Amino acid sequence: MHWGVGFASSRSCVVDLSRNQSLSLGLCAGSEEPFSFYGDIIAFPLQDYGGIMAGLGPDSWWKKTLYLTGGALLSAAAYLLHELLAIRKEQEVDSKDAIILHQFSRPNNGVPSLSPFCLKMETYLRMADLPYQNYFDGKLSPQGKMPWIEYNRRKVSGTEFIIDFLEEKLGVNLNKHLGLHERAISRAVTKMVEEHFYWTLAYCQWVDNLHETQKMLSLSGPFSDLLKWILCHLTKGIVKREMYGHGIGRFSEEEIYKLMEKDMRSLAGLLGDKKYIMGPKLSTLDATVFGHLAQAMWTLPGTRPERLIKGELINLAMYCERIRRKFWPEWHHDDDNTLYESEESSEASKTHTPLQDFSFYSRTETFEDEGTENSISQTPDTDYTGHSLFDSDVDMDDYTDHELCK
Repeated sequence: MHWGVGFASSRSCVVDLSRNQSLSLGLCAGSEEPFSFYGDIIAFPLQDYGGIMAGLGPDSWWKKTLYLTGGALLSAAAYLLHELLAIRKEQEVDSKDAIILHQFSRPNNGVPSLSPFCLKMETYLRMADLPYQNYFDGKLSPQGKMPWIEYNRRKVSGTEFIIDFLEEKLGVNLNKHLGLHERAISRAVTKMVEEHFYWTLAYCQWVDNLHETQKMLSLSGPFSDLLKWILCHLTKGIVKREMYGHGIGRFSEEEIYKLMEKDMRSLAGLLGDKKYIMGPKLSTLDATVFGHLAQAMWTLPGTRPERLIKGELINLAMYCERIRRKFWPEWHHDDDNTLYESEESSEASKTHTPLQDFSFYSRTETFEDEGTENSISQTPDTDYTGHSLFDSDVDMDDYTDHELCK
């Protein structure tokens, strides 16, 4: 490798001594005033001189400069995004005898989360009637996961481990009515949803339907649109790389959607005309399935999964509506389809409070007694007028009565 020797000064000047045999101390033509240099002698490889520019191909120098400048600006914007989302000013969180749920910020379309796992975890806490406090700090867990919780200064990440931890510490168990065979089925379906169906949703959300997803992100500030664009495209690259490593990303778009449809049809067949996936009572599986199906139902407008769930697989749409109305009374979507609503419902039943960014939530009701859903008084299974939220379940009352008679 050939080397050149030069002189670098603090006046933003580098003189190549290896190519200039003499060094003039006058910088301006016709000037007799001497100019003093203060700096360092430097050596640099001649072989790599201009290597970055050369790597950009035969384009003119101004295009190369534009490319480099654009890359620098993009890097600066990415760093700014990192500062906004990850290096947020720390706040003291007291997790003594309180569940602190760390998750991504609320999107601006009224849906609690664009993450199936965040929505799963928050829905589970509501199903189990566990008070919790949301914390939207954008900070990942020590394992790099989201969501994660803090309880008595103990940090737990991964929804499966969080649920196991809460069952052990607080004695809650949504699966206590399931037998061994049913628990095995529940786990198998959970793995299908989280390890297979999830990736097809991620592809639709962050690759194929990225433009609509970008509109749902909630970022403020003078560069919010730029930050949204950067975040979406960074996420798109991550999703495609992770899908390729998983294996499902090696298939074509049409093949990925075929796999998605098979998963959705399997869920629809398993649900049938039951109230919940495993029967008339809730289980942890319902939080998992709802967290994922809700993405197809409310965050993927005009896409194939939305058309499928609101069309041919209508029982999945009714299932999502039942869970949303029962455990998310403040969640109201502007594009709600009246197909899922009771025809006798009044306008008062559609009045909801907005989702809070920093909230404390607890349900005082328990849902063990399912026999009062047809009562005139308001229960967790009725709207504000006393009408049943399960009017779409034609044979549900007969099914429940049959189960009680056994």
